[in-house]
Amino acid sequence: MTDTITRKSEPNELGTPPESEQFEVTWRARFAEFADESDDDAGIAGWSCSGLEARVRRFAGLWIPPPERARWLDAGCGAGTYARMLSRCGLDVVGADYSFPTLLKAKLRSIEPIAYATADVRHLPFRSASFDGVLCFGVTQALTRSDDAVRSLVAVVKPGGQVWIDALNRWCVANAITIARRRLKREPMHLRYESPTTMKRLLRSQGLQRVRLHWLPILPSRLQRLQPWIESKLARWIFRFVPLIGILISHSFIVSGERRLPAPGR
Repeated sequence: MTDTITRKSEPNELGTPPESEQFEVTWRARFAEFADESDDDAGIAGWSCSGLEARVRRFAGLWIPPPERARWLDAGCGAGTYARMLSRCGLDVVGADYSFPTLLKAKLRSIEPIAYATADVRHLPFRSASFDGVLCFGVTQALTRSDDAVRSLVAVVKPGGQVWIDALNRWCVANAITIARRRLKREPMHLRYESPTTMKRLLRSQGLQRVRLHWLPILPSRLQRLQPWIESKLARWIFRFVPLIGILISHSFIVSGERRLPAPGR
């Protein structure tokens, strides 16, 4: 695969958007600003360095690399952090993002043979069942809803292929306080938070099986010295067997599943 960037058309990008879409329009502009103003992966994606590093460690600890030459899509690839990770495992990788300035930065930061394409995760311009796996990290919090994105992601994965998506946990105590404070002050939400149960249900409704929930606790910068403990085996054991703790203290979560194989005889 050649190291290229291709432009894909993006629907509904012309004209004045309805008020309900203003949240997404604002985020689209922010991502362009992040790419213009930053030259590091975290800054380009809009994360803190410690937050991005924690996310990468968590995914690396969960994911089992498939056979080499498997074809994977990093949807909403940002600076290409995960796309490069997948490529280094010998996979054939496509990185897609709706921010062309971001893709330019991703291409400059990638020595790996990754193909990049401008595309909206909700309207992926790829053939059905053309990837062995997809991941979509750091995207859902900038969308007004997740169902269109999940539907699009599942459609491009082959039967038996993997889907990985992350989201901000609306039931985390810190996030719940932020939501309540903004509502009391009548301030618009700057991020969208997701219910883990709702996201799992959404994946199953789109034909995924073996749907699993993985907690992603990320401490604020002032408490980063405690981050190794919260990522320890003991902490993971507690989250697994006492789910209430995980849901209350995990800033984010990851859900994964596999596209169901066709029934025999079909």
